[in-house]
Amino acid sequence: MISKKKVIAVGAIALAAVLTVSGCTSRTDSSSGSSTSSAAAGGKITVAFVPKLQGIPYFEAMNAGGKKAAEDLGITWLYQGPTTADAAAQADIVRSYIQQNVSALIVAPNDPDSMAPLLKEAADKGIKVLTADTDAPDSVREVFVNQASVEGIGEALTDQLMTAMGGKGKYAIVSCGETAANLNAWIAVQKAYTASKYPDATLVNVVYAGEDQAAATSMATDLMNANPDLTGLVGECTSSAPGVAQAVKDAGKIGTVFTDGLGTPQSMAPYLKDGSSSASILWDVQNLGYLAAWTGNELATGKTLAASNDVNADLKGVAYDSASKVLLLGDPLVITKDNVDTFSY
Repeated sequence: MISKKKVIAVGAIALAAVLTVSGCTSRTDSSSGSSTSSAAAGGKITVAFVPKLQGIPYFEAMNAGGKKAAEDLGITWLYQGPTTADAAAQADIVRSYIQQNVSALIVAPNDPDSMAPLLKEAADKGIKVLTADTDAPDSVREVFVNQASVEGIGEALTDQLMTAMGGKGKYAIVSCGETAANLNAWIAVQKAYTASKYPDATLVNVVYAGEDQAAATSMATDLMNANPDLTGLVGECTSSAPGVAQAVKDAGKIGTVFTDGLGTPQSMAPYLKDGSSSASILWDVQNLGYLAAWTGNELATGKTLAASNDVNADLKGVAYDSASKVLLLGDPLVITKDNVDTFSY
């Protein structure tokens, strides 16, 4: 596992992610989100990924990475998610892939608990079951492809905000899905880490905006109005990070209320440059998609993950913990106004 304190600030290396928004209809080729069964694809390994939400830059970047892996590995990559962050709609897509008898099914569940029975249904049919980006720890999933350690992300979010706030003051969190396991785990770290390292700072509230940027902006505005002495806001996902920054900008409080969050580079670029956001904490999202597809193929072909895995030239020594069944992409990245333009998504 990585050190809790290790945070890599990305410099001049750009991620060349070519993002194409996939529609929700069925497709017929492996590079564009097909809904064709593996048998219809000539017996090739078929790896399907169901994100929380389709059409936002974050999951489209994961899709781009999955497509690249499919090209490199000679497998069929399927990609489809709900158009709103709705657990029931996501479940319908998962059921469709189970009916198609895909080789491996990867899910970023909106609601891990309600998704667990479906993952068991898939496993009972012989489908290899994984989670990526968001875990369903109380399910039969064989591997969780994790973007970074819980502690690393939670502490990085806190440290960057506290640096901007001078290590003191009141802040609030605008999260997204109330049942999202990854978001809730990071928030738990932020609460504990703030109390232990920053005794002069207080987390006053956590609210949930779904995967809705406009709702995040509205909630952040309400938090500032209800707490005139609030000096910090965290956007806990890629829709709320720009949402809270927009609220600060709209309120004319740049330099008075500080924000950070988990935002994709180009969505955060204007806010990082005008000071309404101090930093974005993320990871190589395209590589996360690549790693997920690679792992699905490994399981589908009967391979066992090693403690250290060389996936490709950019992904070497990827750590796997057999006890928790977690494959860890690596350390979180800090994106600032100084390096944000090195990212293309």
